[in-house]
Amino acid sequence: MRHISFKYSFFTVLLIVIASLAYNKRSTSAFIDYNEPGSYKVQALNIPTEIEFAGETIQLNESDLIERMDKELLVNTYWQSNTILMLKRAHKYFPQIEKILADEGVPEDFKYLALIESGLENVTSSEGAKGFWQIMRTTGREYGLEVNSNVDERYNIDLATRVACKYLIKAKEKFGSWTLAAASYNRGMSGIKRLLEKQQSETYYDLLLGTETKRYVFRILAVKEIIEAPERYGFYIKEAQKYSPLTYTTVKVDTAITNIARFSKQLGVNYKTMKIYNPWLLQNHLNNKSRKLYHIALPEAVGP
Repeated sequence: MRHISFKYSFFTVLLIVIASLAYNKRSTSAFIDYNEPGSYKVQALNIPTEIEFAGETIQLNESDLIERMDKELLVNTYWQSNTILMLKRAHKYFPQIEKILADEGVPEDFKYLALIESGLENVTSSEGAKGFWQIMRTTGREYGLEVNSNVDERYNIDLATRVACKYLIKAKEKFGSWTLAAASYNRGMSGIKRLLEKQQSETYYDLLLGTETKRYVFRILAVKEIIEAPERYGFYIKEAQKYSPLTYTTVKVDTAITNIARFSKQLGVNYKTMKIYNPWLLQNHLNNKSRKLYHIALPEAVGP
């Protein structure tokens, strides 16, 4: 009898532990659990009551704000392929971007702005904005980037990130809010200023906005929420499945390069690798009539 009693006690404890683990696992999920059978469920999400961006706390206590946050969380949760790619690319490029944001005095949360702008790819918008930070030609030149048929520094991650930082700092000084600075990255500083004055409002969340700018900050908030707690939204990615961070060294060049393919070979890399590390080099030569000093990135393993 004593033996049977011990077995009963052991399995009772085991069941309690399993139930506790199941409850804890469920409680850390953003999905509303309806306890319906089936291996795949398309579920609504629990929306956070507040969220922080760049040190500013946003209370999601109005139906308008709740619905806007809900939309962006749902879009990014259920566009699984895109979100998985963002998670993988974030692991590759965020360390480089975070360092520059810290150097320039811009909150780290702005890395998510780059993520929603481009998916961390060197894409071109229908309006002609380019690179991770989707910088327009005129804006790039205004902030000191070289943009021509031979070189486009909007594709240089380091330089483009610093330009984005300069813009955001200027916008923060103008509006007194990092959230409004983020909104102005989409709408423009003059556009946000006009809306604030016209509607006699002081915050992004009180403005009546067009569709794109209305969604813009909430897209950043939703991506931040998912990237920082992916398993809560059903994303399970092993460390080995993420893309490896870029590690590189640089060589300084202050002359023209007549043939970049040959130049690459001399440095121990092929043309493809040279262009992957330096997408701002648009052609197979570098004009450099002004004898400008360029920093050419190379894989760390083959650097000088």
